[in-house]
Amino acid sequence: MPTPAETLDVAGREIRVTNPQKAYFPDAPGGPITKLDLVRYWIDVADAALVGCRDRPTTLHRFPDGAGDEGFYQKRLPKGAPSWVETALIRFPSGRTADMPVMADAAHLAWAATLGCLEINPWPVRSDDVDHPDELRVDLDPMPDVPFELVREVAMVTRDVLDQQGLVGFPKTSGKKGIHVNVRIRPEWSFTEVRRAALALAREVERRVPEIATTKWWKEERHGVFIDYNQNARDRTVASAYSVRPVADARVSTPLVWNEVPEVEPEAFTLRTVPGRLERVGDPGARIDDAVGTLDALLELSDRQAAEGQGEAPYPPHFPKAEGEPVRAQPSKRRKREVSAADGSVPPPAPGKTSGPTGRRRTTMPLIEVARAATEAEAREGLERWKSRHPEAASLLEPNDVLIDSMRGRSTTWTRIRLNLRHVAEEDRPPQEALEVDYDPWEGVEWPAPAEGRPARGRRQAEPSAPEPSAQEGGDSPS
Repeated sequence: MPTPAETLDVAGREIRVTNPQKAYFPDAPGGPITKLDLVRYWIDVADAALVGCRDRPTTLHRFPDGAGDEGFYQKRLPKGAPSWVETALIRFPSGRTADMPVMADAAHLAWAATLGCLEINPWPVRSDDVDHPDELRVDLDPMPDVPFELVREVAMVTRDVLDQQGLVGFPKTSGKKGIHVNVRIRPEWSFTEVRRAALALAREVERRVPEIATTKWWKEERHGVFIDYNQNARDRTVASAYSVRPVADARVSTPLVWNEVPEVEPEAFTLRTVPGRLERVGDPGARIDDAVGTLDALLELSDRQAAEGQGEAPYPPHFPKAEGEPVRAQPSKRRKREVSAADGSVPPPAPGKTSGPTGRRRTTMPLIEVARAATEAEAREGLERWKSRHPEAASLLEPNDVLIDSMRGRSTTWTRIRLNLRHVAEEDRPPQEALEVDYDPWEGVEWPAPAEGRPARGRRQAEPSAPEPSAQEGGDSPS
């Protein structure tokens, strides 16, 4: 049964806590942790928590039915929010926009907690400039069954790389199995550039300890500790400092000093223990805004890595395809496609046709058919129309990619034009479309019915089934 609401005065605002005794962590050591306990916790740690999230557009990770139930991410300002809640207009990778809550003071944190928000997930930008991050984030995420000692080891290597690049890292436990390292930077670079710098950093850490660190995006290729460079892409966030994680003991993402990292155990920091730690040792992340750095050295490192053959790395699935990004498919599925491709396939026919560029034959080449014409001149006119509609693909065609075939008809020849799109990137290849010129040399021909009891396999159909060319121009058939 719901308990009577309580009202708290926080930073000059009235914060109403409904059903304050609702258990959010019923199995926490020392007894259940309630909704009111959560709100009071955020008030107690507000000054330190705001170092990491003040004036930042924020996704609220909400668990209104408690940490044991499935939560959800609230990206937009929820309906019914107080009028004093600050917002910022942000743009998602899809191009859509939204008004997102901004954590401005302790009252904002307490208000979020009344919604069942355990984690504050801020963007790495300030509300007055939402397109230029002022924070680079290193997320060290261990694979299952990887001991935490390896996470600590990779974190220390990360500090060494940052030091050599002229940057200062501020570590914290993730509150689960990993470690985060935040780096304050000047807001002079785009999300793409910050991500590129983070990828360069991650690759350098991987180079130094390849046996325990990886930048492989696909889980099936990972080992040890994954350095998640994509946490620096637009709309990617991590739980900020002092966020409570949805685990049974109400564990907290807790800032550390570097000499704590080699021995730290994440279970030491919970909603019940962290306020006392703040009183004893203060906030280890308090001076992060005094350690603002530049990405110049990391971007130079990225250029050197690119010159050595380390190009773009995969983005998350819902992001637009980046220039130079490798195929965005799991390696195991990619290998299956490669095995299939080795055997070849039958290209699809043009709409309305029953046979395609190679008839029934398999090919390993990406062929499309453009024209079937009574004369070569008509076929070439159709080819020019195709080129005018697909100028980028056309510019990549080499002379022997244009296959002009003289085909046998009833009493004369006709011309077929096919294109080999092997020099066009797979994602940029135009599909098989309706033919630019659609000539049927067999139109109007009436074929005799087969003799009774004999199969009709030799009977010609109204459309030719791509007979072998009698002569070729513009290169041999790649099929």
